[in-house]
Amino acid sequence: MGRFIDRQSERETLEREYCREEASFVVVYGRRRVGKTALINEFCKNKPALYYLATEESENQNRMAFRDMVADFLKTPLVSQASFERWDDLFALLAEAATPEERLVIVIDEFQYLGKANSAFPSIFQRIWDTMLGQRNVMVILCGSLVTLMGAQVLDYESPLYGRRTAQIHLRPLPFRFYGDFFEGKSRRELVEFYSVTGGVPKYIELFEDESDVYRAISRNVLNPDSFLFDEPTFLLQKEVSEIGSYFSIIKAIAAGNRKAGAIAGRLEVPQTHLSRYLKTLISLDMIEREVPVTEKNPENSKKSLYRLKDNFLQFWFQFVQPGLSYLESGHGELVLDRLKKSFIDRHVAYVYEDVCRAQLWDLSAQGIVPVFLEKVGRWWDAKDGEIDIVGLSEADNAIVLGECKFKNSPLGVDVLTDLEEKSRRVKWGDPDRAEYFVLFSIAGFSDALREIAEQRPNVLLFE
Repeated sequence: MGRFIDRQSERETLEREYCREEASFVVVYGRRRVGKTALINEFCKNKPALYYLATEESENQNRMAFRDMVADFLKTPLVSQASFERWDDLFALLAEAATPEERLVIVIDEFQYLGKANSAFPSIFQRIWDTMLGQRNVMVILCGSLVTLMGAQVLDYESPLYGRRTAQIHLRPLPFRFYGDFFEGKSRRELVEFYSVTGGVPKYIELFEDESDVYRAISRNVLNPDSFLFDEPTFLLQKEVSEIGSYFSIIKAIAAGNRKAGAIAGRLEVPQTHLSRYLKTLISLDMIEREVPVTEKNPENSKKSLYRLKDNFLQFWFQFVQPGLSYLESGHGELVLDRLKKSFIDRHVAYVYEDVCRAQLWDLSAQGIVPVFLEKVGRWWDAKDGEIDIVGLSEADNAIVLGECKFKNSPLGVDVLTDLEEKSRRVKWGDPDRAEYFVLFSIAGFSDALREIAEQRPNVLLFE
């Protein structure tokens, strides 16, 4: 991926921190493959910067490797021949190198490995910052992939480094709206298909970027036992958690459609109370999310909560790859691919399309195309199996936006609008005189009759 796309807000944050008069301490964290290192490298271009990638080796090995980086950066070969028993002495050399005229950037990537090798390292670095770096013309960037460890070592209240940072960036996957920049010449339908597997993760996009269609991309980069995405979920989990089997089973159960805590517990044959800490960890890792009807007044205490996989690739992998692993490993990839093709759209892409449309609604509101100042956007459902794909709420405008998303081969007809209006009467929210807007998203367009209705009714909006 030769081009660097988006990350405008994050780049502005880094540049703003670089221009501070005082020393700057920035924490960048997020899941693996999400583009943290690429962001930092882009920022460091044409700046005096020392970049060090920590490893899972011992503390001493990391310190010696850091020593060699310092020697190269300062162009003092003798430093690499010296024995440094303390981190303080190495950082003292860097602190001296920072001048009032030229700001020095110090990057420690995969910072959590240093704390893993020596639990006291966050305290050591706190002392280094307080006594040395914090008084110099320095910008420190600590970057980490293991979200749980970065929290414990840097971000949490109990961490020695808590309160030192001047900015933090939680880097998340790229939004769908940038996919046209990566997959030039692809239709919106094709872009949604690619997004449904890659989920905005730059490393996955890079692998899929030059493929002619999504099935070829899946066959070569996921179903192939020699590709690194073949066993990607195992890799992601084993880096973050110790009881990988338990987490694996929970994700598998959710992917299979068991979305209530009771249903997940039943599938695993364990007490529901046994699941709480596992679900909480998976939420913190951005792998799953807890969802309640958007109209709930007390969402934290809602008994209507459902769990869903937040990561498109994980949902895809557990739905289509994991059941066929034995066939794939025995060389029968075509069989798995053929089965995948039969339900890929209806069982996977259509649901991801709903997420795409919900994100688009925020954009449409911000642009004034949907004339409502939205405070919440989500889904709605009730106990009678009623469900609405998109509901946006605005207490300020006393308005509600209700929407449906259809990833079909044929244009949407009037019946979809009629059904949506019928379901809207069951949505108990706001004042009786609330303003109602109906938004319909369709990948295949709309019937002439529906377009005619939309032209006559300002509260009916159609988007392809």
